[in-house]
Amino acid sequence: MKSFFYKLVLIIISTIIVYKLTIGEQINSVINQIELFSTKEGRKESINKVRKEIKRATEKENYLSKEDAILINNFINKIINELKQAKN
Repeated sequence: MKSFFYKLVLIIISTIIVYKLTIGEQINSVINQIELFSTKEGRKESINKVRKEIKRATEKENYLSKEDAILINNFINKIINELKQAKN
């Protein structure tokens, strides 16, 4: 009976440790992000970060590389052609 009790306690403790090290950390991270967005200060901070990134992006001369621009242009042209075909 004593060995069963010790094994049971050991299994419970190891399960709690594994949970805390794997899933528990991820859950805590998500909860922290939710709490950040649920406060007024957190939302203001997030908005300021987005504004800062947009400002930095607009200061760049080119947003896309030439290869990316060609790829996106081809994709948009294909979508336009499919929309024209669907219209007819």
